[in-house]
Amino acid sequence: MRRVFLPLCLVLSACTPIASDDTPTRAASIVAQSSLPPVKTFAVPRPEAPVASNADIARDFLDLAFSLESGRQLGWLTRFEGPISVRVTGSPPATLPADLDRLLHRLRNEAGINIGLTARPEANVTIAAIPRAEIRRDLPQAACFVVPNVSSLSEYRKARRSTRVNWSRLQSRERVAIFLPGDASPQEVRDCLHEELAQALGPLNDLYRLADSVFNDDNVHTVLTGFDMLILRAYYDPALRNGMTRAEVADRLPGILARINPDGQDRPAQRLSRTPRAWIDAVQTALGPGAKPAERRRAAAEALRLATTQGWTDHRRGFSHYAMGRLLQAGDPEGAQDQFILAQRYFGSGPQTALHRAYVAAQLAAYAIAANRGEAALRMLAAHVDTAAKHENAALLATLMLLRAEALELTGQVSEGRQVRMDSLGWARYGFGPEWAVRAKLREIASLNPLKRRLGSL
Repeated sequence: MRRVFLPLCLVLSACTPIASDDTPTRAASIVAQSSLPPVKTFAVPRPEAPVASNADIARDFLDLAFSLESGRQLGWLTRFEGPISVRVTGSPPATLPADLDRLLHRLRNEAGINIGLTARPEANVTIAAIPRAEIRRDLPQAACFVVPNVSSLSEYRKARRSTRVNWSRLQSRERVAIFLPGDASPQEVRDCLHEELAQALGPLNDLYRLADSVFNDDNVHTVLTGFDMLILRAYYDPALRNGMTRAEVADRLPGILARINPDGQDRPAQRLSRTPRAWIDAVQTALGPGAKPAERRRAAAEALRLATTQGWTDHRRGFSHYAMGRLLQAGDPEGAQDQFILAQRYFGSGPQTALHRAYVAAQLAAYAIAANRGEAALRMLAAHVDTAAKHENAALLATLMLLRAEALELTGQVSEGRQVRMDSLGWARYGFGPEWAVRAKLREIASLNPLKRRLGSL
């Protein structure tokens, strides 16, 4: 679940969704209208092609397609057959139609899925925009979720304790409902839309070993990546069909991937180790809802211990340090900064973890600004603003821009800083939602600036 911690140097909260049983979910944020500058939206998608080996992608596909988030195994492949129709019901925010149009366009063009909008009540996929309180009534820890064989919340509530809505009993996909919080921020609604529609169409599992995917509970990526579109393209390849077993799909995957992703044929396989359930549980306790501060810190320490014991040097090790840094900030800011530096080291320099590094850069730049090191903060931020924009993360983009504005003012570039701050507000409206949330973020980041604290200008 998206949680917000606000010690002095925390400028961007991470989010880790906690699954409820076998129901695919995504976790939460807040919303409304504003008197600030108009909401900015992303125009042209800029997904990057996956850089993984087809051998790794085949393994990932099988683990995504034949397991649920709980770890329960699925006996056969299920998907929609034929054209897929999508309708919207309830009270969607003004930004949802455009975001949905862009997503459907990408699914048609990048994943080759025959999918489009309809107003007919018998649509294959119903996207129901409902109040957040209604979602929490059924799944208190989720911001949104997807359910098979229903088209409305009332229908789901009548069937929720039956096998009818059990993904593991599904033989094929014909009707699916996605429940989104219509009163959430534009980005939260969009993020839910991407993840839940991807799971409505394709894999139901998440894997922490995936660095560049929304099929990952670390919630670093919030819109479907090039990797995700490749997975969906393979999922709907004509060589596959409903009812195929894992072995049958595994037999056909090499040929499918050679045809749709020839660049992955000659890349060496990484063969990252599986992620132990103990590490997953520790991370979810550390960053998810419900645990007390001491329990969170113990869980973060356990996650880091397990990552070290596993000998990981990939993004999971980086995320372990990042989680520890998050939880040390209130009581041990120096220790937290050390953890963020280690996180940045393990996130490496490859394109798959560029967004991870942008998150850490926000944390480290906050420390630099609080220490009156404006030039250092500008250097830390320089490479990451475009990364946030490329990955369509308005909340992160606005945060990086606001940090840059404070760093510019610290270095005497006051007018440029004011302009950057003004330019960030449209993105902040999309990312954070209502005026009070945007202004809270402005105050939070301005409070890092020692000059403003000294002058009492906050």
